[in-house]
Amino acid sequence: MHKLDKERMTRLYKAVLSLETEEECAAFFEDACTVQETEAIAQRIEVACLLDKGKSYVDINKVTGASTATICRVSRCLNYGSGGYKTVISRMEEEK
Repeated sequence: MHKLDKERMTRLYKAVLSLETEEECAAFFEDACTVQETEAIAQRIEVACLLDKGKSYVDINKVTGASTATICRVSRCLNYGSGGYKTVISRMEEEK
């Protein structure tokens, strides 16, 4: 990754980590992303949660409207990725 790109990504991560409330997070994503981008991220998190619960691709498609390509990509990330989805899922479960 190019140094400037790495610096940009680091600033993004720090920006997200600086948010303290759900309201601040919502305001940030509303300003930083299009509605479609935010909805796509939200959909992928929902897909990850359903995959983690063992739901089938067909069921996930019916519930979320996600394409099989999106479901497959999220599944691949859950199984072989960096662990980001697993961390988020685990922490969201702890908050319940």
